[in-house]
Amino acid sequence: MHVLLPSATDEQPTLAPSKVGFVVSKAVGNSVVRHRVSRRLRHVLRDRILRLPEGTSLVVRALAPAATASSADLAQDFDAALRKVLR
Repeated sequence: MHVLLPSATDEQPTLAPSKVGFVVSKAVGNSVVRHRVSRRLRHVLRDRILRLPEGTSLVVRALAPAATASSADLAQDFDAALRKVLR
């Protein structure tokens, strides 16, 4: 996970919505598996994107074990990474 938070020193506060991108490479699996992982990640982030400060840019990179992970596992891993990043 890579995060670019809006700077607190910016002269004008941003009202832009947060943006999320996914990187799911061929190391995860074939196109069907990669698309399934992307859909699961989008579903996980749907509720959690509201926790991010406005104007945040987030890139989530799926690793090979994501191919066999359940949605609950992906959500747990994402929550742990998000807590670590937002500290």
